[in-house]
Amino acid sequence: MSLSLAEKPVETIRRAGPRDAEALRAISRDTFAAAFGDLYAPADLAAFLAHAHAETERELADPAVAAWLMEAEGSAIGYALAGPCGLDNPEVTPRCGELKRLYLMPAWQGGGRGSRLLEVALAWLERDGPRPIWIGVFSENIGAQRLYARNGFRKVGEHTFTVGSQIDREFTLRRG
Repeated sequence: MSLSLAEKPVETIRRAGPRDAEALRAISRDTFAAAFGDLYAPADLAAFLAHAHAETERELADPAVAAWLMEAEGSAIGYALAGPCGLDNPEVTPRCGELKRLYLMPAWQGGGRGSRLLEVALAWLERDGPRPIWIGVFSENIGAQRLYARNGFRKVGEHTFTVGSQIDREFTLRRG
């Protein structure tokens, strides 16, 4: 049985603030573990998840950084975080922006939700006009790479991402 349009959940997107830090950390932990948890030794994964987003409150209080929380049915289901580019690439300048994170809970992936979050983050990053925007994406995350390609991002390099003793290959993508 399919739901009628009136019965389908409506997702909302709002600017996140410091009081949303724990919700963002929970989404990060849950989505990372669901998508990539089987790639790492359990102790490495646990240590990474415990420390990976320890700076969330500071990021949310920084006027150069912005986050948006997607909610549905009374729960936080995803978020995007954007700010100055911190990727290590010789072409990065202080003018460059970066989509630092885009996470959706597994049950809510698809249906254009990631595209909606990305659209909001990109609009904020380009609020003062077009500029280069960067993204780092896991080399095996094909779905994310497709999303970014549809939005004008192209691979311009590679870098590494470390979880415990494992070093993963990441692609560096840029738009503009």
